[in-house]
Amino acid sequence: MDAKRILFITQEIAPYLPETEISRICRNLPEGIQDRGREIRTFMPRYGLINERRNQLHEVIRLSGMNLIIDDTDHPLIIKVASIQAARMQVYFIDNEDFFHRKAIGAYEDGTECDDNDERIIFYVRGVLETVKKLRWLPDLIHCHGWMTALAPVYLKKKYGDDPSFSGAKIVYSVYEDSFKSSLSKTLPIKLKQDSMSDRDIQLLKYSTDFISLSNLAIRYSDGVIQGSPTIHPSIYEYIEKENKMFLPFQSEETYIDEYNEFYNKLMSTKTRR
Repeated sequence: MDAKRILFITQEIAPYLPETEISRICRNLPEGIQDRGREIRTFMPRYGLINERRNQLHEVIRLSGMNLIIDDTDHPLIIKVASIQAARMQVYFIDNEDFFHRKAIGAYEDGTECDDNDERIIFYVRGVLETVKKLRWLPDLIHCHGWMTALAPVYLKKKYGDDPSFSGAKIVYSVYEDSFKSSLSKTLPIKLKQDSMSDRDIQLLKYSTDFISLSNLAIRYSDGVIQGSPTIHPSIYEYIEKENKMFLPFQSEETYIDEYNEFYNKLMSTKTRR
C-alpha cells in the first residue's frame, strides 16, 4: 500500500497543553500513524497558555500574512511551528492576537466561556485549510479532534468541496465527552452563510448552536466517526446511528492506534459521500 497522507486537525496536544483525554490522544496518535508508514501533518491553535520560548515555537513567514474575513472584519493569520523531537514530528500552530493570545482554550479560569468561540472556531478551521493549501500537501484523510474543529467537515464539503487540495480526502470526526456548556453565538449561522454556506447546509444550527447541534453538524459532513471517550452524549450517539456513518466505538489505550489505522484503511477504500 502506498503511503497515505493523514491531516490531523486537533483542539489540543500535549506537551504544549496540560494532559487531557484529547491532548494525550492527539500527541500519540500522529506519531503512531507516522510509525505505520503514513505521512502526517498536525495542527492546533496557538493558545496564550502555550509558552513559546520553552516549546521553541517560531513563525513560518512564508505561510503567514494572509487575512481571513469573519463577519466583515479582517483577522491576520500567523503560522508557527514547533517540533516534538522524541516523535520526529512537527506541529503547526494557528495564531491570531484577537482569538488565541488569551490564556483560555474555550473558557477562562472562572469558568466563563469565551463569547467569541464561534469566530475562534471559524478562524481556526479556515486557517488550517488555507495553510494546507499553501503547503501544497494534498491529504488523503483528515481527522478532526474536539469541538474546536467541528466546523471543519462542513467547510471541507461545502466551501472547499471542489478545491483540488481536499476534493478527494475522507473526513473523520472524533466525538469526545469534552464539551462547552453555553451555546455559541446565535449569529454563527449568519457568519457561515457569509462563507458561502446555504440555509440547507447548516440547517442543524437553525434552532440551536449548542454542543450537540455543533457535534451533529460535524457528523453530518464526515465520512466516518470515532468515539474518542468511553461515553458520549446519548443524543449524539443516536444521530450517528441515524446518519448510518462508518463508526468506530471507543478503543482502549493499548489498541486504539492500530484500530484507528485500520479504520482509516477501510474509509479510504470507500467512495466519498457528498
